Amino acid sequence: MTPNNEIKITFLGTGDAFGHGGRLQPCFMVETPLRRFLMDCGTTATLAMHRFGIVPNDIELILISHLHGDHFGGLPFFLLDAQLHSKRQVPLTIAGPEGTGERLNAAMEIMFPGSSKIKQKFPTHIMELKPEIPWCHHEITVHSRAVIHPSGSPSLAFRLEIADKVMAYTGDTQWFDGLIPLLKNADLLIAESYFYDKDIKYHLNYRTLMEQMPLLKPRKLLLTHMSQDMLDRLQKIDTKAAYDGLEVRI
Repeated sequence: MTPNNEIKITFLGTGDAFGHGGRLQPCFMVETPLRRFLMDCGTTATLAMHRFGIVPNDIELILISHLHGDHFGGLPFFLLDAQLHSKRQVPLTIAGPEGTGERLNAAMEIMFPGSSKIKQKFPTHIMELKPEIPWCHHEITVHSRAVIHPSGSPSLAFRLEIADKVMAYTGDTQWFDGLIPLLKNADLLIAESYFYDKDIKYHLNYRTLMEQMPLLKPRKLLLTHMSQDMLDRLQKIDTKAAYDGLEVRI
């Protein structure tokens, strides 16, 4: 675990749903002095964990922003790995929007029929978050807000308070002013930047994000979930973009 109150974030996947630039799907590991957890778990999450030397059994919480495959589709693989290969015995908590439990069972049955009914050797707790009602996992306080990104259930953006540090994550959404209280003054803001300046419904672009920086004022900003249009422009902007395998500390 990390020393003192330092938080380490390892970007296990920073791409969009289609793997532009060869990037893996959204997944970030957060390591605090006391615990390790994932934010989002795209279909490539288990692959990424093996690639970057992350032990799956060290993960005690998986926090899901919304129920699109590139953000939650790695859960069936994670659970089957835990049962069959990693031989997990410690509890796992999965926290996501309303409908997470039902959608996870459906995904497991589509991909591996019968898998959702197998008795696991470890306790799994599904927590369905209600927007704007804080939820605590030990010393981690999770604030969420419903965003503009249809996924069959509420899609969420997050603000995490861990001791004196704040992390914010847009998830996938088009801009609306209701994001400001959730995202502002974060020690680290992880923000979608799907296109450079093209307005795509239900997604953020770089131009719009930059227009909001005087209000958001993050201490550190990292872009993620980028299409090829955005990747082609990274050398021309001053803002830092995350990449698969990047480690940052706050």
